[in-house]
Amino acid sequence: MKVDWTRAFPTARIDSIAVVLLSISISLSLFSCAAVEAQGRPERLRVIYSAIGSSQSPIWIANEAGIFKKHGLDVEILYVAGGSRAAQVVLAGEAPVAMFNGSSVISANLAGADLINIASGMNVLPFLLVVGPSVKQIDDLKGKKVAITRFASATDFALRFAAEKWPVKPDKDFTVLQLGGQPEMMAALKSGAVQGAMLNAEFAIMARRDGYRELVDVAALGLTFPGSGLNTSKTFVKNRRDTTLRVLRSYVDSIHYGITQKKFAVGVFAKYLKSQDQPFLEAVHEMYLGKYIPKIPYPSTESMKRALDDIAEKDPRAKSWRAEQFIDATLMQELEKEGFIKQLWR
Repeated sequence: MKVDWTRAFPTARIDSIAVVLLSISISLSLFSCAAVEAQGRPERLRVIYSAIGSSQSPIWIANEAGIFKKHGLDVEILYVAGGSRAAQVVLAGEAPVAMFNGSSVISANLAGADLINIASGMNVLPFLLVVGPSVKQIDDLKGKKVAITRFASATDFALRFAAEKWPVKPDKDFTVLQLGGQPEMMAALKSGAVQGAMLNAEFAIMARRDGYRELVDVAALGLTFPGSGLNTSKTFVKNRRDTTLRVLRSYVDSIHYGITQKKFAVGVFAKYLKSQDQPFLEAVHEMYLGKYIPKIPYPSTESMKRALDDIAEKDPRAKSWRAEQFIDATLMQELEKEGFIKQLWR
């Protein structure tokens, strides 16, 4: 499978990525670099989530349950659609930590960045190709338009992985459009602007209720892939390791809280997914916190290697890298050594 990751990170200069960021219509000021003050005032920083999908739910729960504050942080969470764009925000120094997929970590580093994955979110791709009435089978995609969030995003990877054995190919037989986020893809599908969309499980369920059909379930194809995980820069870890550890404690704590406090977590899903459909919300909770998101989210070398191997088919620079270079498991190891994880799950 050949994904053109250079469409997301076209140059080898970090300053060029920062220039790209200037065009993003979000108003972000630099995060506070001050350490926690002597009187114990929480440290302020921003954390990015990159999808309106429950893969991002540990960040939502940590925010809503006061878990960041519990660990000495005053966090503002912000939505930036798509993994490649979220990576650009981190690289530009607008937020030190973000949730996005591992392929965006790899692509950015091949272009000269120093991003690192410190915790896995999911090691599967919970996406489904949802199609309109004009598409009955794979062959019907010929001449059609299919939506993803961003080039080099997890949705892009999912589409191209699924298409490996199809008789029709993306870019050659059908057009692939990057639309930004799940809500935008859903709207385009409903309006007829696209005939297919790589939706996450939540939006796929909603689309099904509106009469659309799931053509391919990517999660069922058996792919190990570094889905949305917790990422930062090596520089941030080096200079502010204590802060990074507190972010990681918050992340791990929120997974535990989301699993053990189901009613609260379902309420958080309702807020961020903008739904009051209780059966739907409970199904989403079970799917993500009961199945997809690991309780102890160690970075996965295996899934990162899968993404790296795929990128190497298109970008020869990737062949000189090892999967281990894109992860830092020492932070999770430190939490385990100090007894934090055992205390949570006792």
